[in-house]
Amino acid sequence: MACSKEAAQLGQKVAVLDYVEPSAKGTKWGLGGTCVNVGCIPKKLMHQAALLGTAVKDAKMYGWQLPETVRHDWTTLAEAVQNHVRSLNWVAFPCFFFYIDKHFTCPSLLQTVLTTKNVVIATGGRPKHPTHIPGAVEHGITNVALECAGFLTGIGLDTTVMVRSVALRGFDQQMAGLVTDYMEAYGTRFLWRSVPTKVEKLSSGGLQVTWTDVQTGSEHKDAYDSVLWAVGRAPETKALGLDQLGVQLNKDTGKIVVGADEATSVPNVYAFGDISEGRPELTPTAIRAGKLLARRLAGQSGELMNYDNVATTVFTPLEYGCVGLSEEEVVRRQGEDGVEVYHAFYKPLEFTVAGRDASQCYIKVSVCRGGDQKILGLHLIGPNAGEVIQGFSMGLQCGATYTQLLQTVGIHPTCAEEVVKIHITKRSG
Repeated sequence: MACSKEAAQLGQKVAVLDYVEPSAKGTKWGLGGTCVNVGCIPKKLMHQAALLGTAVKDAKMYGWQLPETVRHDWTTLAEAVQNHVRSLNWVAFPCFFFYIDKHFTCPSLLQTVLTTKNVVIATGGRPKHPTHIPGAVEHGITNVALECAGFLTGIGLDTTVMVRSVALRGFDQQMAGLVTDYMEAYGTRFLWRSVPTKVEKLSSGGLQVTWTDVQTGSEHKDAYDSVLWAVGRAPETKALGLDQLGVQLNKDTGKIVVGADEATSVPNVYAFGDISEGRPELTPTAIRAGKLLARRLAGQSGELMNYDNVATTVFTPLEYGCVGLSEEEVVRRQGEDGVEVYHAFYKPLEFTVAGRDASQCYIKVSVCRGGDQKILGLHLIGPNAGEVIQGFSMGLQCGATYTQLLQTVGIHPTCAEEVVKIHITKRSG
């Protein structure tokens, strides 16, 4: 969408081909991909619903006189979220199982043939189902793991997360541990190092899940109303006829191999977003990459997408925002002696009157040791982490140093000011 709209504004003739293959449960949606329809947007709204539930509890400590029992109505929330999502959709050519031939024509199911100079592929990915587990596809739906578990807990539902190995794979694992520690204290149950073996429908309508504790080898069972899978995503490349065209794919991931300019191995065929090998699976990243690609194809610019220091946030009950490298990756690249890690626990002022536990509110800044100490990674767990990290991400894009961080005057009283006050090193003990 971003690429096509940018190209159209630059005077290019553009056609958008879009089709959503129904999920295993028959769910489908309009244009806009995962983020708008079944990802970031509905997720953030449901996260907000859960935050409001916590705010209601805090409100009593701030003097608000509220009824003893406050209940959440899922139907009202779901309808409001779906209405907002529907308002964001617009029209495109419905197209699936299209084949791009060497003349770049694209017959759809309606047998309309479009001939074009350039083809841009941005089909993204779809959630995987663990098809080797009996009952997984028939009885399960897909979700976004900790974020989904967090808001379900927040609106009062009994929620359990089963973790095969680690939480938030690819993120800084110290931060991931703090996120899950908070969630456990918040009321989410975790089954660590466990693997489901089957899902069965009960006569009551519920679902019985059988799993194995991989540490002890023992088998367990429990009943749930819903089972949600969050076992990764697969790129939508299989139905595009790319092998016949000669577009190179990564054999392990199925993603399209692209260059710095988003070009594939076939001239005039481009790909960006989650479909591309080695790119962050983040909507804003894909939006910017798409706009820049449109400008290059229209001859308006030669600017390439910079994929370094892209900020992101995990919208768990206590948010985790980060920009730059994890501590593990910084140490891998620089070595233990080449890194200084500054860190601090802090307590948001809002937590004080409410009597909320701030044990997991934490900041970590990894820098090059020596000189001005260039910042390589900045991580924050706390309220509104996404809003805080967005501002600091510009600093990292500009090559910010620890010296400059210390020269920055904080806004008082905020959580963000805790970042510019950070001075204790892990090395100090």
